[in-house]
Parts: sequence; structure tokens; C-alpha cells
Amino acid sequence: MQNMKITIIAGHYGSGKTTFAVNYAMALRREHERVALCDMDIVNPYFRTADHAQVLADAGVELVSSPFANTNVEMPWAPVEARRVFDDASLRSVVDLGGDDRGALALGRYARRIAARDADVWMVVNPYRPLSRSADDLREIQLEIEGACKLRFTGLVCNPNIGPETTPAHITESFPLMRDISAAFGLPVVMTAMQRGLDVEVPPELGTRFELECFENRFGF
Repeated sequence: MQNMKITIIAGHYGSGKTTFAVNYAMALRREHERVALCDMDIVNPYFRTADHAQVLADAGVELVSSPFANTNVEMPWAPVEARRVFDDASLRSVVDLGGDDRGALALGRYARRIAARDADVWMVVNPYRPLSRSADDLREIQLEIEGACKLRFTGLVCNPNIGPETTPAHITESFPLMRDISAAFGLPVVMTAMQRGLDVEVPPELGTRFELECFENRFGF
């Protein structure tokens, strides 16, 4: 597992960043005494970390989320309790960021706090989603998020999937594209995520293998 105290997870709509953020926080909790997951995804009210509050609680992960979570209200938020995610040195914090610059704007006010600590900013990439099939497709969201939150991406997460129908071939067929994206962005692939049980060998240049649990949102898709 990575050693940074704060890990910010971003990505295009449908990239699977929320599922990854939930699973990554749970994995961190198996290694660290205190882990918090901060839901700053104000863009998508239908699939968010707050939907998994009980799963996170059972795993011992603290959830920090907007009072408007699980509603149709979309607005930036920065509650007092969110500050401890960035200030409490005893916490390992994971931040689930929105799919465009609106979510990143809320994070931007904490840029100085984050810069003063160990932090990673990862882009989750699902090459099977629209607007995620080339480096040029992803460049726009890179610039939007970096400009709004005043932080630079430090790595990529390869998350190739088509939902429950994903096969090992879907994973391996995404590898050449992820190599191209990594080279174009000048960023390492830190992890390749996949559903538990898939028999896939991850090459060293595509990071470590990270097994995901399968979570559905409250609408069942």
C-alpha cells in the first residue's frame, strides 16, 4: 500500500473512482488504526461514498460527507469536520473527488493544508468509458481538476471494466492504452484495479494489482 497520508481520487464519470475510493479506504484500514474517507463528489448524487456508509462503518472507516448526501441537492461544501481530514496527522485520509472542476473547487480551499502534508492525487481511468479512450480525451479533465483544486496529479489508477461482465481479456486489452496514457501524461500507473477472482497478471509498469469488492449503489446498477 502507498504511504501518503492523504490520497485524493478523481476521474471521469463512470470511471469507477467511488468504488475504488471505498475499497482503497477499507484496504488502508487493514494496515492503519485510523482511516477516513471524505466524500467531496458533489457532481453525482446517485453514486457516492455516502451510499456505502454502513459498509465503511463495519470496516472501521470514518466517513466525512456533506449533509446533502443522498439527496438531489448539488452544491459545494466545506464543513468544519472536513478540516480534520487534511489537518489530523493521525489520520490516513482518502478523498473522493467529483468528476469535473466543481468538486475540485471545494477542495481548492484546502490546497495549502494538503501541500503541507504527504499527499497523492490519482486519476482513475476506465478505458471502456466514453471520453476516457485516449490521452487527449482525458487531458481536459486533468486541466479542469488541477486548475480548480490547485494540485497536480501524481499517478494513474487503471480500472478497466464493463461491470459484472468484465473478463480477464477486458483487463489485459486495456494495458497498451494505459501505457500510452501514462507516457503522454508523464505519470506512473500506481495500481491496476479489478474484481476479485479474475486471473490477470499485471506487468510492473502498470503498478500493483488491487482487488476490488463489488458494490452496487442504491439504485442497483
